[in-house]
Amino acid sequence: MDNRTTSVRGLSLRELLPDAQFLGADDIRVTSCSGDSRHCRAGDLFVALPGQNLDGHDFAAEAARRGAKAIVASRPVSGCCLPVCFVSDTRQAFGLICQGLVDNPSHRLRVVGVTGTNGKTTTSHLIGGILAAADSRLGMLGTLGYCDGVVAAPADHTTPPAPVVASWLARMEANQCTHAVLEASSHALAQHRLAGVRLDIACVTNVRQDHFDFHGNRRRYIAAKSRIFDQLAPEGVAVINADDSGSVACAAHFDGPLVTIGMETPAEITATLVEQYASEQTFLLDVGSDSIPVRSSLIGLHNIYNCMMAAAVGLVYGIDLNTIVRGIESVQFVPGRLERLECGQPYSVFVDYAHTPDALATCLDSLRGVTSGRVICVFGAGGDRDKQKRPLMGRAVEVRSDLAVVTTDNPRSEDPEEIAADIVAGFHDSSRAVVMHDRAEAIRWALSQAQSGDCVIIAGKGHEDYQIIGQRRNYFDDREVARHWLYESNLSQAWDRASA
Repeated sequence: MDNRTTSVRGLSLRELLPDAQFLGADDIRVTSCSGDSRHCRAGDLFVALPGQNLDGHDFAAEAARRGAKAIVASRPVSGCCLPVCFVSDTRQAFGLICQGLVDNPSHRLRVVGVTGTNGKTTTSHLIGGILAAADSRLGMLGTLGYCDGVVAAPADHTTPPAPVVASWLARMEANQCTHAVLEASSHALAQHRLAGVRLDIACVTNVRQDHFDFHGNRRRYIAAKSRIFDQLAPEGVAVINADDSGSVACAAHFDGPLVTIGMETPAEITATLVEQYASEQTFLLDVGSDSIPVRSSLIGLHNIYNCMMAAAVGLVYGIDLNTIVRGIESVQFVPGRLERLECGQPYSVFVDYAHTPDALATCLDSLRGVTSGRVICVFGAGGDRDKQKRPLMGRAVEVRSDLAVVTTDNPRSEDPEEIAADIVAGFHDSSRAVVMHDRAEAIRWALSQAQSGDCVIIAGKGHEDYQIIGQRRNYFDDREVARHWLYESNLSQAWDRASA
């Protein structure tokens, strides 16, 4: 990926970064920048970004050889005599510079940021449905892809690097979008990828256990999530899940206007479940003295929370309740989020992205409530990621399923057998875990065990159409594997009936 941002307009670093210190120049004026020395071109500003394994400060000389005109750094650099702009945090400066080079489109767009351990993608799509129902033109950046209002592209990251964010926001404005919805991952917030982006509304869906391998502990994870409030405009509004302790903990970092949602705790927006089936649910959405029924094909209590959070965004923007409900109901499904597979089978099959203990527990609890038979769960854990959550995932599935099938997710550089062993260690009775390392085989076997009234949930990868084994990214889609087996099984059964 080319980590560069360019503009035909010059940008004054002294004006943009008033607290910066300059060496070798009174000011530095730039029309292009790069955060990767390998992509530097003549006239670029090189921003020395720290990384997990490498530090851009060590490559300033290479950037100079490639034609960089100046350096942004947080410490002295050696090997080049270019003008230097010293800042306390080069990642934050990089975001501000990238946005400045495209003339800060978020100052004219109406931008919503959504963060949280679970629910970011579904909430973002529900917000999109509401804004579309209100005749807004929308751009989006998130896990399922990027869209500038005209062109869509697959996502490399939930929240892309700063130059990519800047480019897509500029394209949204050029395509006359009125609104943008951005998913903000904890990694992105910790790395200031949204620096310079101005938000109208910041949503925190929930904060549970995830990414402790990166953040270290819950306190630092909450601190990273709370950085989304730094992006709010002076009149910006935060939307908080009052039923979630992590979301409430994030709110402690914010002293501006809050809108709360909840079903258990007093909140400004609440909901009451009326009825729930495997294909849909109905709930009452309550806002003050107003109450309105919502019929959604997104099932589970967690999706009611997602709907409430999206409704809060609509209300902040002044959209009437009827339009909000119409927008929520327009979202028939979100790829890989409790996505139903209907292939004529006499039992339910769902594919979900759940890859944390909490997400698995939430999905399984939701499905248990609409299943008359057994709940069968196929799941695994990603390699080179937070190992602490693996036994917790195993325990969550053991408690909530009738048949647990442990398989391979994206093992990356780890041994799949060791990952599976970490998961099974969380079972009180390890004999209850069926381990099948071949994911396709595990899916087919689980489906073959299902009977009428049962429910099979294939968890972990959701919308992903690949599997990372070692350094290789192989094509693999849970939904395609399951559909193929289901259609073949139905065809075989129909042939047997016809032959009888």
